[in-house]
Amino acid sequence: MGRLINPESAGKERTRLTKAVVLTIRELAKQAGPGPAARDMAAFIALALQAIADTIDVTVLAWEKRDYWVKADRFRMEWAWAEVLGKKMRLAVFDEDWAQVAMLSAKIAGKLNKIEVGERHRLGTPWVGAWQQIQKTPPS
Repeated sequence: MGRLINPESAGKERTRLTKAVVLTIRELAKQAGPGPAARDMAAFIALALQAIADTIDVTVLAWEKRDYWVKADRFRMEWAWAEVLGKKMRLAVFDEDWAQVAMLSAKIAGKLNKIEVGERHRLGTPWVGAWQQIQKTPPS
């Protein structure tokens, strides 16, 4: 039997999520003020950053099996910000602290400044319904 290849790898998921976060930050910056759409966008950013953080261990697991400890540790350090900023964004969304949301969005945009999303993307509006989803798991 041949080798099984998973087309939905953690790296592809991380790439898709980072592009969606960049798009969401771009659209959040266009919002006139806090409202249901802005709340959905901020909630989506928090959820997406947590999902990105969840892909990190999956990625480095294969490297650790081959004793590439330095590469695995470097990768973890490179992406450690995702979980930290995701938790802060989650708290800011629940507190409806829009100044904090704006500041965190700027920090996240700085971390993802190399990610390009064209005007004719196929991502749609991934943030729709994120507020309802994030309410299922309040911050701890």
